[in-house]
Amino acid sequence: MAVSQASLLLQKQLKDLCKNPVDGFSAGLVDESNIFEWSVTIIGPPDTLYEGGFFNAIMSFPSNYPNSPPSVKFTSELWHPNVYPDGRVCISILHPPGDDPNGYELASERWTPVHTVESIVLSIISMLSSPNDESPANVEAAKEWRDRREDFKKKVSRCVRKSQEML
Repeated sequence: MAVSQASLLLQKQLKDLCKNPVDGFSAGLVDESNIFEWSVTIIGPPDTLYEGGFFNAIMSFPSNYPNSPPSVKFTSELWHPNVYPDGRVCISILHPPGDDPNGYELASERWTPVHTVESIVLSIISMLSSPNDESPANVEAAKEWRDRREDFKKKVSRCVRKSQEML
């Protein structure tokens, strides 16, 4: 029963996004037969280091969505303190609901079923605009962001250029 509720909700969210596209990203299914795997393209936000980039990601939804969060993994190269070297996105709203075992986040900052694909992607766009280097997923990128901003900018520019070549 839960799986069909999750798939109905995801179908509705996809239909809403197609009817009312949100600035800064597009979404579709990786494979028409699987509503639980979405292909998302996030456009680097204006006035950020990522401006002009087209970053592809896969959003994978659990069968108990919206009770548990999806995972988001960039397939485009992305140099960012909150993106693991393998592309996985690390932001609070993608963490399971409830209290943080490490004590970094409030339960209110973590996943709740009211989040939608749109609110997740908007959070990722916001993450691109303002990295959180307090609890980084990519320690190297966070160190560069803090201590060697020019090196950080060069790596990001390279990622942006690469993402444009993939178009």
